[in-house]
Amino acid sequence: MLLLILTAACTSQNKPPMEEHRYTNDLINETSPYLLQHAHNPVDWKPWGEKALDQAKKENKLIIISIGYAACHWCHVMEHESFEDPRVAEIMNSNYINIKVDREERPDIDQVYMSAVQLMTGSGGWPLNVVALPDGRPVWGGTYFPKGNWIDALQQISSLYEKQPQKLIEYAEKLEQGIKAADFVETNPNELSFDKDFITKSVQQWSKQFDHKKGGTQRVPKFMMPNNYHFLLRYAHQTQEKELLEYIKTTLTKISYGGVYDHVGGGFARYSTDAKWHVPHFEKMLYDNAQLVSLYSDAYLATKDPWYKSVVYETLDFVSRELTNQEGAFYSSLDADSKTDTGKLEEGAFYVWTKEQLKTLLSDDYTLFSDYYNINDYGLWEKGNYVLIRKESDSEICEKNNITLQSLNKKITSWKKTLLDYREKRSRPRLDDKTLTSWNALMLKGYLDAYRVFGEKEFLDTAIKNATFIKNNQLKSDFSLLHNYKNGKSTINGYLEDYAALIEAYILLYQNTLNHEWLDLSKDMTEYAIAHFFDKERNIFYFTSDKDPQLITRTIESSDNVIPASNSIMAKNLFLLSHYYDLPGYKKISQRMLHNLKPQIKSYPSGYSNWLDLMINFSFNFYEVVIVGNESKDKLHALNKEYIPNKLLAGSNFDSERTLLKNRFSDGETLIYVCVNNSCKYPVKNVTKAIDLLD
Repeated sequence: MLLLILTAACTSQNKPPMEEHRYTNDLINETSPYLLQHAHNPVDWKPWGEKALDQAKKENKLIIISIGYAACHWCHVMEHESFEDPRVAEIMNSNYINIKVDREERPDIDQVYMSAVQLMTGSGGWPLNVVALPDGRPVWGGTYFPKGNWIDALQQISSLYEKQPQKLIEYAEKLEQGIKAADFVETNPNELSFDKDFITKSVQQWSKQFDHKKGGTQRVPKFMMPNNYHFLLRYAHQTQEKELLEYIKTTLTKISYGGVYDHVGGGFARYSTDAKWHVPHFEKMLYDNAQLVSLYSDAYLATKDPWYKSVVYETLDFVSRELTNQEGAFYSSLDADSKTDTGKLEEGAFYVWTKEQLKTLLSDDYTLFSDYYNINDYGLWEKGNYVLIRKESDSEICEKNNITLQSLNKKITSWKKTLLDYREKRSRPRLDDKTLTSWNALMLKGYLDAYRVFGEKEFLDTAIKNATFIKNNQLKSDFSLLHNYKNGKSTINGYLEDYAALIEAYILLYQNTLNHEWLDLSKDMTEYAIAHFFDKERNIFYFTSDKDPQLITRTIESSDNVIPASNSIMAKNLFLLSHYYDLPGYKKISQRMLHNLKPQIKSYPSGYSNWLDLMINFSFNFYEVVIVGNESKDKLHALNKEYIPNKLLAGSNFDSERTLLKNRFSDGETLIYVCVNNSCKYPVKNVTKAIDLLD
């Protein structure tokens, strides 16, 4: 019967508009923009918490757990089709306790039920809809359901629970075992070892998926996966593999030429629905843009391609303009949907163009513009709408149209201003204005990477303002973190992703400022994470603290996805901090974590790229570069003009007893020490000579 429920099919039905605020449920008291979007549904939604869970047990009712996020297009579709329909609401309210969850606020809940749906159906996504027993154990689920399917499934499940509850209970017990097993990381019994050959074979296996013509991998939809290309860029640089470097350049160029990049306002959408990066899933997420700023900054440093610099600057302009508040915090996302001129919500309406609009706005420049951005069959999306996409470089366009590069650049600047000014008059996508510590830390790192490469003081100022905001609002006196911030209030106990991302960002802030406050905070947060998240027996960190209420299982995040796994980031942090504070215990934890993941890395390299990046540190030379003296910051900036991914930086402009700095200060001189494996070469004064000491 469960199989029949999962495979039932029926067409969805449309409904007339509801009266505004005819209904109000318990979500009205929440701060999450996603939950507030559902606060006037006729469904009697409740937020996740003891009150709703206790009610389910008391009334012996099944639970519907519906998980999504504010920018999710298909979440909106299912809301309009089902959750705003009084007939559907009646079925849900009569037979179930209905709980809405913002996956970004509560990734711990999302991980548990996503794992369940993946076990049941073989795939997952959002909206994520699960039916659970009164104790929260799942028995059925999936992603988006057309209204007819949803009604049929809910009626069949409630009937089954009424007549044969034991069948659901037995299924829940088996599924619970599968969920707990899914996150299990076994101890690797083999001898601890990391070598170049393992990494080489992993990349070779991975490369079979590469799309050398269009970039990315040979699959649709195409996600940007910044961490994948960050690792591959580093590996190609350190091994001098020119073919791999060309593939990375092709990928980064095709992504940023594609419609998935906003050529008018800067910034990236979440992913491409097609193979040529043309038509995006239009929501703009902070975490994507943060990581892509870091990636394109390093790509510029490695290739000196000026287009990559433009991408970074335009993306940070977008973040500053649309995702930053006055406190220096970053908002979470912009919706995929916005209103058309007729008032109807449509995906991408804010971003697309018709020929008539462009001809009116650009006048005599339309012909050149249409060639540059392919207002033709190549750039056509649907319903006469075009998504801007490039095929050719600026030099190719100049040669074809007999125009100088200087003239073209002036026109491009003018075009973008004209279209941006016009677009600002349109109905804007909804903003998810909550602030998440982990995502803010990723964006903080993005600003720092951009500052490191391009030296713009504005980037550093923004980074310090954000770092200070997090320190003052999200970091508690015991060095624990809070996850969420909204309307002046910090809430939700932090997850491992918050600690991992912020520790990484603060280490990088130290490396860019030589202000030891940020490095010390990184160590303090690491100590807290070890005390409250670390499993000493399995040598891995749980996603939740030991102070959090228990769910069905305490999950472990080990595989890298669109965002690297919190465990892989922590392992890299421990490696760096072991150098900064001479803590061999940290290094040992990092090594054991990586060693235990080797079997998974071997079978699926692209899902463990951040772990592979850590493995390079153990398999190739990794340098400690220490700069001490009055001119330490000037030499630091000069050193950062070179792409040297296999180093950590330390420094001071005064004498210090700290590890790496002790006994290295000399009055009147600024010296650069290059060390590897606790062996240091004779200090030099010249940055170029220091770079020569690094292979």
